[in-house]
Amino acid sequence: MRWALVKVCVAVTTMVALAFLLPLGLMVRETARDRAFSGAERQAAAIGPALAITGDPGELTRALASTQAGAAGMMAVHVPGHTAVADGSGTRVTGLTTIGTPRATSDQILGAAAAGHPVSTGVPGGFAYLEPVAVGSGGIAVVEVFIPNATLSQGVVAAWLVLTGVAVVLVLISVLVADRLGTRIVGSARRLAGAARALGAGDLAVRVPQADDSPPELRDAAAAFNAMADRVVRLVAAERELAADLSHRLRTPLTVLRLNAAALGQGDVAEQTRHAVDQLEREVDQIIHTARGRSQGLIPGDGTGAGSGADDDAAPAPLSCDAAEAIRDRVAFWSALAEDEGRDWRLSGADSDAPPALVPVATADLGAALDSLLGNIFRHTPEGTAFAVDVHRAADAVIVMVSDAGPGIADTEAALRRGHGAGGAGSTGLGLDIVRRVAESTGGEVEVGRSAILGGSEIRIRLQTAPTGTRSPGSRSRRRPAPRVRLVR
Repeated sequence: MRWALVKVCVAVTTMVALAFLLPLGLMVRETARDRAFSGAERQAAAIGPALAITGDPGELTRALASTQAGAAGMMAVHVPGHTAVADGSGTRVTGLTTIGTPRATSDQILGAAAAGHPVSTGVPGGFAYLEPVAVGSGGIAVVEVFIPNATLSQGVVAAWLVLTGVAVVLVLISVLVADRLGTRIVGSARRLAGAARALGAGDLAVRVPQADDSPPELRDAAAAFNAMADRVVRLVAAERELAADLSHRLRTPLTVLRLNAAALGQGDVAEQTRHAVDQLEREVDQIIHTARGRSQGLIPGDGTGAGSGADDDAAPAPLSCDAAEAIRDRVAFWSALAEDEGRDWRLSGADSDAPPALVPVATADLGAALDSLLGNIFRHTPEGTAFAVDVHRAADAVIVMVSDAGPGIADTEAALRRGHGAGGAGSTGLGLDIVRRVAESTGGEVEVGRSAILGGSEIRIRLQTAPTGTRSPGSRSRRRPAPRVRLVR
């Protein structure tokens, strides 16, 4: 915008300058021409009294030498009654005697005498001003004044240079004014754009400063942006407080479950129940602390990791974990239920002696994603349906595949839309969305398809551990590809 304003001002100022300066330059040239002919007329008038008094060539020669043009050799007098050589070329001029240095031809001189009024005619090197003058003998004499071309353009070049300088100065002034105006507009627009980008990146505390030198329209836009940001902060805070309040309501049924679990006595089933109640209570506490901590501190982000708040007793979960260890722990938890339902299961690539598979995801987030997938298998497939979890390590990613021998997912596109469950009744439609967000937080992706081994559905999670694009020295930086969800048919 800044350069556009400068270009417009340069174009407009140039057109205005040309519209005024070109006619002014032409007028200066015509003024110089008129000045030269006026000077010639004055020089011719100066010899008029001498012609009226005497026709003697000697007297006229002395009178001619007393004038400025005659002394410079640019003036001649043609008097009647004699025959002489007029132009020094051997041509005989009948009836006129020439005194001085003539430039006009005999025909031009006789034509001026016959016309009876001043005549300007072109001669080599300039113009000749011919003025007929009546003499005492009753004849007509012709006074000739030579006007060189240099005299016709005297001062024109200097005047044009001055006018050109004036035009350049006007253009420079317009550029400076446009640059200052553009700086005000562009600076305000950049501040507004920077605040919008910061807000989009999650900085809810960003506001656009109100600059007095900003245009009124951009000040209104900044005020509207600040009002919108305040409204967003209030809505986010209210939403997080609501999430914390709703999660807190779960404490009452959790207390009842804990009491009932304590009354079950000893045994594997009782121990599993108490373990599940403990885990559920930890998850509820984490949701409450995260929601309230973000609501109070306006922590950006929409991930599932723990936040920090004034009432949070636990430290935030680290944003890195060993995927093999986290997956091994969750599969061990679900394996007990699998044995009760007669499900065959297999875990590959996550043995205790396997090398670590570090991923930039919190342990709780990865565990929640795997619980969502395994929970779907137990919830939406018949008892006895086998399942498998495979962990593969790539150069820049860790790939987790969860497959089963069930009927598969009929409508994969609906399953990937938030709120549209893949299992029909009883499905919230959030499981695959949780998995997708975990994968996207690393720059990875989720693929939904059919297992080539078990025949049922297969969910492939790619957890990116390094940027996919490598950069060589001197090459341009490449953006990390946008995370995506793919359907594999």
